[in-house]
Amino acid sequence: MPELPEVQTVCDTLAYQIKDAKIVDIRILFDKIIEGDIDEFKKKLIGQHFRSFRRRGKYLLIEMDDITFVSHLRMEGKYYIFDKDDPPLKHDHVIFYLEDGRALHYNDVRKFGRMYLIEKRRVYRRFRDLGPEPFWDSFDLSYCKSYLSKRKAPIKEVLLDQSFVAGIGNIYADEILFACKIHPLTKADTLNDAQIRDIIKKTRRILSKAIRAGGTTIRSYTSSLGVTGLFQMSLRAHDQKNCQTCGAKIRKIKVAGRGTYYCPNCQKESG
Repeated sequence: MPELPEVQTVCDTLAYQIKDAKIVDIRILFDKIIEGDIDEFKKKLIGQHFRSFRRRGKYLLIEMDDITFVSHLRMEGKYYIFDKDDPPLKHDHVIFYLEDGRALHYNDVRKFGRMYLIEKRRVYRRFRDLGPEPFWDSFDLSYCKSYLSKRKAPIKEVLLDQSFVAGIGNIYADEILFACKIHPLTKADTLNDAQIRDIIKKTRRILSKAIRAGGTTIRSYTSSLGVTGLFQMSLRAHDQKNCQTCGAKIRKIKVAGRGTYYCPNCQKESG
């Protein structure tokens, strides 16, 4: 699933490729990708320009001339650019035809991704339930300590909670906890100040490194326009066989319904 670094890579790549490009037509091949009225979606976007690109959590927010276009990639959503006359690929579901003769294709094997429009003045309200971004100053010891002290759930589960911190998914949660030497089943309310500070520090370090590497490619996911992330070469825990630190066999368990990888030697269970 695209997480913060992957969505940031898509955001940066699209900004480089299609900033200020004008939409002249839209072809929708799978209606459910669009939330809301499809005709209204097309009517409001045709004639608009892609003005600026940003990310909030795992959401891609594209500012058009007078409306905000939101794209949630979910499991396997990705974008490609082709010539306007190129036929759609098997799993292309939405095609934006551009004035310069190119076409932006949205491709999604599982069809879980969603697109919708928001009035610019309502963007904050739509995403107000998301937690702070990992790089925001507000994601600090005071905030994390207050939040975690009220949660008896495993720390892996809390890291996946978008109301705690926005953008972290399964892969990066495993990598953060491995880097911090914290067992994924450790109760969030038992963490001390040093451990919380380490989580903040390692979260920023790992996500920054992943962004620089273009995200992580797992199974069929690639970031926008065929840009394939290289951070999978740096994974230390997730989907690994042996610990690169001590050589122990990496174990896999389920936490909050998600496959979770950890080293039983480096990440000892407390209690």
